[in-house]
Amino acid sequence: MNDKLNKKSMLFIIPSIILITAFVFYPMGQAFITSLQSGMGNNLNFVGIDNYKRLLTDTTFKKALFNTVLYLIIQVPIMTILALIISALLNDKKLKARSFFRTSIFLPCVTSLVAYSIIFKSLFATDGFVNAFLMKINLISEPITWITHPIWARVLIILAITWRWTGYNMVFYLAGMQSIDDSIYEAAEIDGANGFTKFRTITLPLLKPIILFTTINSTIGTLQLFDETVNITNGGPANSTITISQYIYNLLFKYSPNFGYAAAISYVIVLIIVVLSFIQLKAGGDKDE
Repeated sequence: MNDKLNKKSMLFIIPSIILITAFVFYPMGQAFITSLQSGMGNNLNFVGIDNYKRLLTDTTFKKALFNTVLYLIIQVPIMTILALIISALLNDKKLKARSFFRTSIFLPCVTSLVAYSIIFKSLFATDGFVNAFLMKINLISEPITWITHPIWARVLIILAITWRWTGYNMVFYLAGMQSIDDSIYEAAEIDGANGFTKFRTITLPLLKPIILFTTINSTIGTLQLFDETVNITNGGPANSTITISQYIYNLLFKYSPNFGYAAAISYVIVLIIVVLSFIQLKAGGDKDE
């Protein structure tokens, strides 16, 4: 009986294995083989690890890597903390119009990437609304060149991706908070715990698996950042906002096509994601494991 069930189960599993192999593992293997070659199309020549050696002297790659890591170490913690705070506020049952606020904050996540990038570019233009507002309240004396200044352009990219993805993490945290038994908070209140103490000693520890999940997701998403830099700053000025994904795109479709070198850079992203995910899992895992 068990053998029959196992055979029937395999009939459902085999199609998934075939599809995953065909559309995930095979392309990954082919990309790695391509990373050991140079050229494009049918004119690929085996060059070994030369593409990986080239990374060590490629100034554009180094700048793209620096920008990507900079976005990661600044934006991900800000977004995570902001999403936690917003979730805690919107989880208050006494708050009126909670559904409206939740929908409003989550709405940017379903907004077109190109559309919102163009809007951000317009709002933060030298003569845009943001500069006009900041000058009106006397916060600045002259317009900030958000798009053409290296530092302010990076700030703009961080603001854009934080605005878009904070609501995404907020949904996970809200779901986690609503699954926590109210009796735990009531017991803490009897012991004299205030709101912050309850959040620190009850909410955060119980949300630990969800925080770990969203942090890894956000890390992967930031390392693959592409749309915002292309549509808002186009990687400028002077590649000061370019990311690794945009550099790969440029190597394939903007510069003289070099599939092998682009594949090598893509594997750098894979390596970084694997290492950071492993570190996060170890840092966020249970000590008893």
